[in-house]
Amino acid sequence: MTRERDHAYWMDKAIAEARRAEDKEEVPIGCVIVKEGRIIARAHNLRESKQDPAAHAELLAVRKAAKKLGSWRLLDCTLYVTLEPCLMCMGAIILARIPQVVFGCFDPKAGAAGSLYDLSNDTRLNHRFALVSGIREAECSRLLSAFFSRLRRRRQQCGA
Repeated sequence: MTRERDHAYWMDKAIAEARRAEDKEEVPIGCVIVKEGRIIARAHNLRESKQDPAAHAELLAVRKAAKKLGSWRLLDCTLYVTLEPCLMCMGAIILARIPQVVFGCFDPKAGAAGSLYDLSNDTRLNHRFALVSGIREAECSRLLSAFFSRLRRRRQQCGA
């Protein structure tokens, strides 16, 4: 498989996680962490379910991967996520020493991998990593747009 096809394959797995979030009425963001051609952790947003502002897909997946590997250093791993990571998640990615991050669509309101900030290559930090964007971008974007459209319609129907 080509690198682009590999990325698309793993992003499909992250999209499946995003759909799990959507089924729980969570913002549909999903994440998988891959090492040596295998998923070692997967997660989706659980902020509403857990009432936890830090229950982002990336953060949950990083914690699971560290536990599975028995190390906070997630070397030789690639993190796939459907939406550009925020500042908090980028902080965790940097601290975990993840060497590559692949994401679907940009987040113009909170993105820290090119939209508002780009922490992936900030020379002031002690870790930099490869960044790939736009993998399955249209599908990732549609998932989010459809979710928020439904949410707005529901709120209007309730008179909120």
